[in-house]
Amino acid sequence: MAAAAAAESVPATQREEPVRDDAAVETAEEAKEPAEADITELCRDMFSKMATYLTGELTATSEDYKLLENMNKLTSLKYLEMKDIAINISRNLKDLNQKYAGLQPYLDQINVIEEQVAALEQAAYKLDAYSKKLEAKYKKLEKR
Repeated sequence: MAAAAAAESVPATQREEPVRDDAAVETAEEAKEPAEADITELCRDMFSKMATYLTGELTATSEDYKLLENMNKLTSLKYLEMKDIAINISRNLKDLNQKYAGLQPYLDQINVIEEQVAALEQAAYKLDAYSKKLEAKYKKLEKR
């Protein structure tokens, strides 16, 4: 501890510094500023290129929006066409339903006639069977 106290009482300039190897330390060169004319020209060039870049970016964005606008217009037109087609289909369906409703009494008559024909056909079969029985009885009586 005595050595530490003694080291604190010695000014920092008199303390021993560890020896450094100068070969391992890189030296920095002082940054030299280019001439004023070069800086101005470089700034102009940078601003010109930045303006060209930004103009290109804005032009691309503008073209994207124009493309989206055209796509929206085309989509809107397609939906209008689809709406017209749906309206026509709806109108035609209503017309068909009205025509079917107008034909319904005739269709009902056809169904009634069909039922009557079926009943008449059954009556004809029964009459045919009865006539065959009568014929058989007549032939049987005739043979006696």
